[in-house]
Amino acid sequence: MKNDLLLRALQRQAVERTPVWMMRQAGRYLPEYRATRESVNGFMGLCQNPELACEVTLQPLRRYALDAAILFSDILTVPDAMGLGLYFSAGEGPKFERTVRSAAEIDALPLPDPHKDLGYVMQAVSTIRRELNGQVPLIGFAGSPWTLATYMVEGGSSKTFGTIKALLYTDPAALERLLNKLADAVAAYLNAQIEAGAQALMIFDTWGGVLAHQAYLDFSLAAGQRILEQLQRERDGHKIPVVWFTKNGAGWLEQQADAGFDALGLDWTVNLAEARRRVGHRVALQGNLDPSVLLGSEQMIRQQVQRVLGEFGPGDGHVFNLGHGITPEVSPHNAGVMIDAVHEFSPAFHR
Repeated sequence: MKNDLLLRALQRQAVERTPVWMMRQAGRYLPEYRATRESVNGFMGLCQNPELACEVTLQPLRRYALDAAILFSDILTVPDAMGLGLYFSAGEGPKFERTVRSAAEIDALPLPDPHKDLGYVMQAVSTIRRELNGQVPLIGFAGSPWTLATYMVEGGSSKTFGTIKALLYTDPAALERLLNKLADAVAAYLNAQIEAGAQALMIFDTWGGVLAHQAYLDFSLAAGQRILEQLQRERDGHKIPVVWFTKNGAGWLEQQADAGFDALGLDWTVNLAEARRRVGHRVALQGNLDPSVLLGSEQMIRQQVQRVLGEFGPGDGHVFNLGHGITPEVSPHNAGVMIDAVHEFSPAFHR
């Protein structure tokens, strides 16, 4: 592989500079992405077309010297394949035609076959991997069981998560069955992505941070560990690193570091030096520039990149990223300023 910085950094091996990629790097901030999306019927039409999913995955790599490609897809493909009817409403985000709110509905959920029910994702992975031709690693991903469950129970996005929290506190055994079923489905899905060519994996626990302390450990992190226990961690003699990212998850860094993941994603609310002290040498860290910094001046962006690099400090085991996905209003130029700054300033931390 021409550039394996990401894979080395995720395993805390020596690198010449800090690798950098962006969550949602294939997205609405890029005019070429918007043009491609307009050529198909809706967001899922783009996800379900392997050639176009490959095209938008590669678009940011044509613009920027990024150190990874990440599969273009959506975390909700798994519950959609369970027959819940995923659709997107303009300005309202994802919704499901059918919800899952009772023990009977949970028990009736089928486990999707990743090769049949989600074959379009595997075709996209293999197409992207072929087109990358060893340029940079390809990251596959999935949503965490808890995060997927919030959408399935609530029927879409939520501000209070009242319906799923009511299920948690009225019938925790039913919720645990749902999370276990989702963990098994996600593990099969991620293993199929590895077979198709994914070289690293990321699990997005977007809504884990809304849970109470013990509930997070019992319902979110435990389900994540159930996935890990089933994952293929090596292929063709190469390790498949796994990144776990809980938004607003800084309160559980020690437990996350003990869970068995290779790296933890961090949002912008945690100090990297403090996070590094808390996790020690157990895991690599990924993050954690506030995406809103990219709305600032070039000087501000460069200063903030230096701050993040300086917080992590000298040594290996850091992947530079945003603390969450890049937002649509960011200019492509400013994203490039950030990437160039990481290239310029990070080698000093790896001598």
